[in-house]
Amino acid sequence: MAGRRAGAVLLSAGLVVITLAGGAGGYGIGHLTQPKAQPSGSAAPLHVDGGDGTPTPVEPVNTAVPDPTPALRRSELRYKEREFVAEQAVRSRVTAEVPKNWRMTQPDPPKEARYTDPTARRYVRIEAGFTIERPPQASMEQRILMLANTPSREDLRILNTQVTEDGRSATLTYTFIPTRADGDPRPQALRYVVVRWVALDDSGDCAVEISSTGLIQDKDAIWAVLERASDTVTRSDSEL
Repeated sequence: MAGRRAGAVLLSAGLVVITLAGGAGGYGIGHLTQPKAQPSGSAAPLHVDGGDGTPTPVEPVNTAVPDPTPALRRSELRYKEREFVAEQAVRSRVTAEVPKNWRMTQPDPPKEARYTDPTARRYVRIEAGFTIERPPQASMEQRILMLANTPSREDLRILNTQVTEDGRSATLTYTFIPTRADGDPRPQALRYVVVRWVALDDSGDCAVEISSTGLIQDKDAIWAVLERASDTVTRSDSEL
């Protein structure tokens, strides 16, 4: 299928800051609420669970530290059309314009491609190969439910959700404090993430998922990378 430009007009839900606590997988859109501030102190605060009423400790939230890396500037970005193959339910050949000097990597199996900048602090990820079966907004809602299982220590906060007037694109914006994969307890910098689901054919169903991630000071450039990728992405499928 040939790629089409995602609609530029967005219907915004407004700036809504929502914290997702771990274990809240049963919550959906409209049922996520911002928690009350927790008291400070060395001991973890207690909350009453929904079972027998026994107080249980709340997992402490990570503390973000500033990253002194200079902000990525959108005016300095140079793009190039890149191509990769993703394999899940089908084999998808994907093209998109992404920063030309960002290094591509793929997992095994190769369901996506990730392009990472030279500092390893920013990247854009494009996923395809999945069955095209639901509209972008439904895909976004599903991701919000999945994010509800994020450990509370990562302090994940949803900032905004947007859907284009024609429903062909949905965008989710959030921040979080990552935990090091090796368990290193040293604090991490706050990450800024924008994820977009894009329909590419007349079905109106989501064909690609694109996420752009960086430091909080990279916000403008992160949006620029996302917009360029989503405006230029194509996907063509064949059997595995």
